[in-house]
Amino acid sequence: MTASPASSWSIDGEYFENCSCTVACPCVFSPAPPFTAMPTEGVCDVTFAFHIDRGRFDDVSLDGLNVGLMAHVPGPMIEGNWKVALYVDEQADERQQNALTAIFSGAAGGTMGAFVPLIGEVLGVRSMPITYTVDGTRRSVAIPDILSMAVRPIPSAIGEDREMVAVNAHPFAPDGVVMAVGEDGNSLTDYGYRWDNSGKNGHYAPIHWSNS
Repeated sequence: MTASPASSWSIDGEYFENCSCTVACPCVFSPAPPFTAMPTEGVCDVTFAFHIDRGRFDDVSLDGLNVGLMAHVPGPMIEGNWKVALYVDEQADERQQNALTAIFSGAAGGTMGAFVPLIGEVLGVRSMPITYTVDGTRRSVAIPDILSMAVRPIPSAIGEDREMVAVNAHPFAPDGVVMAVGEDGNSLTDYGYRWDNSGKNGHYAPIHWSNS
């Protein structure tokens, strides 16, 4: 399946991420002074996990499928040169895998399409078993031998059970992302990269994407 101007798609679900920045990540701020939007570690190593509750690409259902995405960014995110890899749910059939690849690579436009000019290299696209779990305010994902990642909300000053939500802070979910932190043991190993983002910045939020 290839994306075309005639293709119509939408997905509703949620996502979470864990990057290498200390809390809170400056990359959500404008690059204009006085905010440099420089990752706190000089580079950004970030992993995203997505779960689709309801989705379609033309006549192809995407309900219940998962996707993972990793990116290595050598400096300010807005400056580009990202190296990225995509992991597509092995439960998807060929048409579903093609649809997920088109959406999450940005080839089909929509939210991810805005990031295409920033990508310098696509490391690969793999079909993998992806387990995405929601347990209260905890989100976790696992890809065997590659990724183990979980986040929880940052404790709020008005109560540890209160989620802090940042509105208009992230293009994935402008209505608001929960400020979160990576659990101990978070790790990714693939394409020659190894990173551990335990205790580092995270977010999670519902997503509602389409190309309309």
